[in-house]
Formats: sequence, structure tokens, C-alpha cells
Amino acid sequence: MIEEHKLQALRELCFGASIFSEEVLNWIAKENLWNLWVPKNYGGLELSFIEGLLKLQEVAKIDGSLGWTLTLCSGANYFIGNLAPETADEIFSKPKAAVCFGGSGGVFGTAEKRGDKYSLSGKWRYATGAPYLTHFTLNAEIYENGQQVLNNDGSPKVRSFVLPREEVEIIEDWNTMGLKASATHSFTVENALVHERFSFKYNEFHQPQDIFKIPFSVFADLTLWVNYIGMAQHFLEEARHNLQSKEILKNLKGSISISNQKTVNYSTSIEDKIENEVKITSEFMEEIHKTASNSVKDISRNIIEVYPSLGVKASRENEQLNQIFCDYFTATQHHIFTK
Repeated sequence: MIEEHKLQALRELCFGASIFSEEVLNWIAKENLWNLWVPKNYGGLELSFIEGLLKLQEVAKIDGSLGWTLTLCSGANYFIGNLAPETADEIFSKPKAAVCFGGSGGVFGTAEKRGDKYSLSGKWRYATGAPYLTHFTLNAEIYENGQQVLNNDGSPKVRSFVLPREEVEIIEDWNTMGLKASATHSFTVENALVHERFSFKYNEFHQPQDIFKIPFSVFADLTLWVNYIGMAQHFLEEARHNLQSKEILKNLKGSISISNQKTVNYSTSIEDKIENEVKITSEFMEEIHKTASNSVKDISRNIIEVYPSLGVKASRENEQLNQIFCDYFTATQHHIFTK
């Protein structure tokens, strides 16, 4: 639990920021928050799924950009589980908290196979935390001898890669109403030669911890879901200070409470299934995704119900309520909850 005075200090430092200050970045490093899911033997916190979700929600309640950036970047560091052990050793042998992954989930480039290396080129969008990253992750379609490599079903073969910051050019094009300090810029790579050991597949794991037995789609759904809840909690907190009658907040409060309970129930169930070696079925994964999507839609409706009652103050750029509103509705545009 973050102490109240530190919470307020962080909130003040993040308010109105288009990029995190050194003080905020130093706090993240000191708390080792990029490495929520990284095993202890690699210098990480190795939190359980429930512990990590609670931490992400707590931080999202402080500030939307802060929570979003930590979620996406610690979620990229989660890929340590997908890397071959010798590759993980090579990258994470750096001093504690020095490694920060991040990148794009889209398939926007190509990887031409050349022996045991790949030549990567392309432009990828939406790399959350771009200025803070030490390594970029990306997905690319595979080519060999000038021909596209296909899977058995005829679809393009895709692999994921991790590149050091030096191989990437950041394009500062993140120009949104909210989540400004997440600095979710695009980036380009041009003919970067990368050894095949720096490629991976999302659902192939090489680390033994239970966290890496969670299907990636479930991990993504729940880690993002708690961000929406955290931001909504912050909105509710600020709205209470600006309303004489609190009756209009009833639906939002109820929606947050229900969503909170559902995330706890699902994360507990997932941990129990893994501990007891019970398969996490595709039906259960789809249930989680639908529930999370509906939860976010419900929270969104209730925030919109409250917003007109908050007056012009909530529309001013130098007001906390306005920033929370903009952060939240920028976050709702993430593709996994808009399908």
C-alpha cells in the first residue's frame, strides 16, 4: 500500500505532465515496478497475479498515465517468460530495475530470415512509455528468400522480437486528449539485424513460475481491466468533492464495486486452476473477456451519467476531474475492449 503523503506527491507530479519527471521515474525504479512479474532470480518482484493486479489498480487510481504506463511496460517485461533462458540472462543481468520493455502488439513490419538472424523493418504504432524504454518489442511477418512464410492454414507466419533502444527510431506522434505522459508514440526500425534468440512466441514459456502459466489474452484482459477500475475510483473520489448531492454517484459506485469483486474472483479462480493443474479453457477465457468488456462499458456509461452534473470546472484543462475523464476515455480506445 502506497502511503497517503507519497500518493498525493505522485499525483501532483503527474498532474498535467506530458512526460514523467525524473522524480517519478526514480520512484518507479526504486519500487522496482517495471518488474512486477519478473522472477526474483532476475531481480524482479515476482508478485502473484492477485498481488500484481492490486498494485496496478492502486497506481491507476493515483494517475491514469502512471497506471497505464506501468501496466503496459511491466506487461512487456512479463515477456521474460517467453524468452529462452540464455536470452533472459543476457538482458536481465543488468542492475536491478534497469530493464524496461515496451512496444506494439500490432503486426506492422517484416522480418527477413537470414541464417540464424532476422532483418527487421517497419513502422509500429502505440508503444506505451516509448521515452522510458530500454528495449522495444514488436511483431513481424516472416519472410525467407524473398517469399512470405505461411502457417499450415495459409495465414502469415508471425514472430515477436525484442530489440535494444538503439535499434529503434521513436516518432513523437502521441497527440491525444488523455494519457499524455504514457507517451505512446510510434517507432520505426530499418534493416535491424537481430539474432533469432531475441525472438519469441506469446504462449510459449520458459520460466517455471505460475504467473507464466496464464494465457496471455487473460493476462492482458485483467491487467487492463484493473486500470479502468482504478481510474474510475479516482474519478469517483474527485466527483464526491464537487457535488452537493451524492445520489447521482450511486450507479458508478455500484459498478466499481461489482467490477472489483469480479476481478478478485477471476484472478483467484485462475490462481486456483493453475495450482491444481486444471486447464484454463477457451470458454473460460471468453467469459473473462466478455465480462471485462461489459464492465468497462458499464463504468463508462456511469461516468458519462455523472459528468454533466460536475459543472464547467470538470471541463477545464487545469482540473483533476478533467484529466481523469480524458485519461479514462483515451484508455477505452485500446483495441482489446473495442472489438
